[in-house]
Amino acid sequence: MAALRHLGRPPTFERLNVASPEYIRQVNRVVVGTPLGDIKSYLRWHLVHGAAAVLPKAFVDADFDFFSRTLLGQQQQPPLWRRCVTRTDEQLGEALGQAFVAETFGPQAKQDMLRMVKDIKAALARDINGLDWMSEATKNAAREKLSAVEDRIGYPDRWRDYSALHTAPDDAFGNLLRVREWANARDWVRIDRPTDRTEWPVTPATVNSYYRADRNSINFPAGILQAPFYQTGRDEALNYGSAGALIGHEITHGFDGQGGKFDTQGNVRNWWTAEDGKAFEARTSCLANQYSDYVVAGDTHINGQLTLGENTADNGGLRLALMAYLAGPGATAQPRVDGFTPEQRLFLGWAQGWCENARPEAERVKAAINPHSSNRYRVNGPSSNMPEFQKAFSCRADAAMVRQNACRVW
Repeated sequence: MAALRHLGRPPTFERLNVASPEYIRQVNRVVVGTPLGDIKSYLRWHLVHGAAAVLPKAFVDADFDFFSRTLLGQQQQPPLWRRCVTRTDEQLGEALGQAFVAETFGPQAKQDMLRMVKDIKAALARDINGLDWMSEATKNAAREKLSAVEDRIGYPDRWRDYSALHTAPDDAFGNLLRVREWANARDWVRIDRPTDRTEWPVTPATVNSYYRADRNSINFPAGILQAPFYQTGRDEALNYGSAGALIGHEITHGFDGQGGKFDTQGNVRNWWTAEDGKAFEARTSCLANQYSDYVVAGDTHINGQLTLGENTADNGGLRLALMAYLAGPGATAQPRVDGFTPEQRLFLGWAQGWCENARPEAERVKAAINPHSSNRYRVNGPSSNMPEFQKAFSCRADAAMVRQNACRVW
C-alpha cells in the first residue's frame, strides 16, 4: 500500500485480490534482503530497457544485440517503419486499429468469420454428443457452456477515447511517458467500478487469437484474420483449414483442463465430474508423449507437458474445422483446385498458416518457455493423428505422417 501511495493516488480500496500470493512473498523476500543500491540499479536498468526503442541509437542497438541477436539468433533489426508501427500499436492500439480495420477487415470478412464460428460450434456440439468418455452430466454442462460462448470478431464494439492524451511529433520518449501515465490514470479510475466485460485486452491489429476463460469468449482480432489465415473470397476449404481450425482451437480451450475450471459465466467452478477429468487426462497423456518425442534445432526436445494444452487444442481445432467444412460448404461436391481435392486444400490451409523461418536459438528458447510447440509440429502433429489426412493424401499405412497409435481427445 505504501508503494501505491507514492504514485500520488492513494487507493480507496481496503482489500487487494492477489492472484499469486507466493510471488508477492518472494518479491518481499528479495526486496528485504537486497541492498538498496542494487534495487535502484535494477529498476534503472528496467526503465532503460523498457524505453530502449525510443532512446538514441546506441540504446536501440545494445538492446537488440542481447535480446534478439544473442538470445534468438535474429541477425538484423526490422526496418524503422515497422518498428514505429509496432510501437504505435503497443501504445495507441485502438487508434491505429480503427484505420487498420477500415482498410483490411470489411463487413464480408466479419460475416464469413461469424458463419465459420457457427459451423465450428455446431461441429463441437455433435462431437460432444458422440464422446464415449464423457458422462451425460458433463455433456449437459458442456453444451450449456458452448451455447453461451461469446464471439468477439475483428474489433471492439466501442473504440477507446484518447482525447485526453497529448502527443508530440518530436518527443518520442516524452510520448512514451505520457502514454504510460495516461494508461495508469485510466486504470486507477476503474478501481471499485463494475468490470467492463466488453473491453478488449489486445489491439485490433494483433496477430493472435485467444479464449478468455473468465469471460467465456473467443477473441479474434482483425490482425490475425489476414492471409495466410483468412482472405475474403478465397477458396473456403483453405479458410476453414486455417481460420476455421483456429476457431476450433480457441473454443476447445473452454473445455480442456483449464476451461473445465470455469463455468458458463466465467466464474471459477469445476463442472467436470472426477471420472470425466481422469478420462480426459488419460487421452491427453497420449499427446504429451507424442510431442515429447519431437526434436527442434537438432538437439532439443519439445516439452509435451508444457505444450499439452495448446497441442490438445490444435488437434481438436483441425478436426472440428474438417467436420464443419464437410457439413457446410463441403456438403455439396466441390471441384479440384490446382489439382487438389477440397480435403487436401483444407489440410494445406492449416499448414500454410504456420509457415515460418526460425533460427535454432529461437527454437530452443521456444521449446524451453513457450506453451506452443514448434510450428513444424503444430502442422504435422495433428495431421498425423487424423485418418482423414491419410485418406485425403492416400498415405501408406507405414508412412511417416500416419501415426500407428494415433491420439484423439475431441
